[in-house]
Amino acid sequence: MSQAPLIEPLPPELVHEPLNWLFAEHYRHRQLCHLIERVGTATVLLPDEAHEILTFLRHDMPLHIIDEEDDLFPLLRRRCQAADELDSVLGALSAQHHDDLNRARALIDSLERALADGRAPGQDRESRRIFTDFALHERRHIALENAVVLPIARLRLTAADLRSLSIRLAARRGVLLDPQGEEATS
Repeated sequence: MSQAPLIEPLPPELVHEPLNWLFAEHYRHRQLCHLIERVGTATVLLPDEAHEILTFLRHDMPLHIIDEEDDLFPLLRRRCQAADELDSVLGALSAQHHDDLNRARALIDSLERALADGRAPGQDRESRRIFTDFALHERRHIALENAVVLPIARLRLTAADLRSLSIRLAARRGVLLDPQGEEATS
């Protein structure tokens, strides 16, 4: 890519604050949505931006979904109280994650076709709809997680839960945590 990334990378040290990491990751997803709308409505192909979207959808998004499905949501299910009424929210978010991966595949296919034939997605109404629908659904999903899930996680998760979450987030990204809390990427 010839330009600086339009989706900001997360500083590795943020992994020590896993709920802030997830919140910052949601900000990156909002940046992704903006980029998707830009590429999806453009009438000229934006190849650098398209490649950045592809990288995010193929790598970052699946990792984030694993972070939540394998780590955050199970921790919350163990720690939440019945009054939190979070179980149905987590179930809905899990279903949305499945749908998000299907939408991402459609978006990846559309971007790959656009890059192969040099035709901007914004020139085709169906392609444009795939892009704008993805951004709309993703923004709603992030809003629910930020407004409901993360505040309850801040209230319910223990220090040990947060440390475990940090370790798993770091390991998934090749960041090694030493006992003093310093990190090094491998």
